[in-house]
Amino acid sequence: MPLGIRFFLVYALFIGLTGYFVLNTVMQEIRPGVRQSTEETLVDTANLMAEILRDDFKAGTLNQNRWPQLLKAYGERQPAAKIWGLPKNQVNHRIYVTDAKGIVVLDSSGVAVGQDYSRWNDVYLTLRGEYGARSTRSDPNDPGSSVMHVGAPIRDNGQIIGVVTVAKPNSSLQPYVDRTERRLLAYGAGLIGLGLLFGALLSWWLSRALRRLTAYAQGVSAGRRVEVPHYRGGELEQLATAVEQMRTQLEGKAYVERYVHTLTHELKSPLAAIRGAAELLQGEMPPIQRQRFVGNIDSESARMQQLIERLLNLAQVEQRQGLEERVDVPLGTLVRELLSAQAARIESRQLQVEQSIAADLMLSGEPFLLRQALGNLLENALDFTPAKGVLRLGARRIDEQVEFKLFNQAEAIPDYALPRLSERFYSLPRPDSGRKSTGLGLNFVEEVVKLHGGTLSIRNVDGGVEVIVHLP
Repeated sequence: MPLGIRFFLVYALFIGLTGYFVLNTVMQEIRPGVRQSTEETLVDTANLMAEILRDDFKAGTLNQNRWPQLLKAYGERQPAAKIWGLPKNQVNHRIYVTDAKGIVVLDSSGVAVGQDYSRWNDVYLTLRGEYGARSTRSDPNDPGSSVMHVGAPIRDNGQIIGVVTVAKPNSSLQPYVDRTERRLLAYGAGLIGLGLLFGALLSWWLSRALRRLTAYAQGVSAGRRVEVPHYRGGELEQLATAVEQMRTQLEGKAYVERYVHTLTHELKSPLAAIRGAAELLQGEMPPIQRQRFVGNIDSESARMQQLIERLLNLAQVEQRQGLEERVDVPLGTLVRELLSAQAARIESRQLQVEQSIAADLMLSGEPFLLRQALGNLLENALDFTPAKGVLRLGARRIDEQVEFKLFNQAEAIPDYALPRLSERFYSLPRPDSGRKSTGLGLNFVEEVVKLHGGTLSIRNVDGGVEVIVHLP
């Protein structure tokens, strides 16, 4: 599934769920909100009527005056009003008055006069000096038939002598609730629709931008001349710039020069071994020793050919995610081969070599890379070991790893240089010549060790420098 469609689906799901929960929450609050506002109006009306009716109620002349006729006429009025576009053609308030015992003495509907309402909360609580209100269904089986009742006390010198109750059916409020819900649903649906439209446009724009970048990368990969896509800032612009810089580096001189240095650095070791053997062969020596040096020249020549072929692939060591092969490599045999390849150099400098590696100690990895990495370490140690100095090679098994140590007698490495030894192109001057190497050897060693899942560390110890490598 394309990224743009997945992005839009996630966005649509988020918008849909958000819209549903927000609308559902607001819809649930509309009906209680309207009823709360209506109840507040009923409280004001009931208290107003209590003050208006107080004198006649106190005098006991409510039914003798015009109040029954007035309330009946009030109930028959037709306001013909339009409230926010909704018609109102009848009044919906019911007003009744009870005495101090809860007996109805006046009712605008004319049906409850003489009845005992003392048990209804609007009357019962008001007579006790509390806020009296109730909501009761006129039809027990119809939830929409509930009527709100709010009572207010009639007082005489602070004493409650009666109650005025104003009632209003909730059904009279329903048209306004329905209209508000319809409008809210319409506006909510519109906003969700706009949100989805925005999400669709954003997904289309993102997909289009990524397609342009993909087309550019494919064009570069195919060797075509293509123009880098331009964006107006943001992460896409940074990504396009990074891809263009990567292309420049891959095609530029810096990339080629770096790996030419690597190639020449790796060829230096076998060339030095061949040259040392050739110099020794020019002098007189026993036939057996001469045959050994001729064999060294032959083996190192073959190794040079292998280096040229394999180092072309080593340019990708840093980018490789794993080894091409993983086999058991006898560490002792590998170290002896490396020492034998450097025998001429070791003999000419009269170095003392100490080796303590068990014959059955095995490494797990790619033989060619392991040979090159350990060979680089040995060559680097030889560069800094003075004449008649000491080389000490050892290894031991620690759980599932092998710890390889290479000690060479030398001056201590400066503290500022220790953390930078494996940096690319960083090198210290050699004691004999004062010249620096290409600075690629230890960097190559570190990359090979990391590729094998190991670690490399270099430290100063008493009398020299020690390299420690942990490998599977």
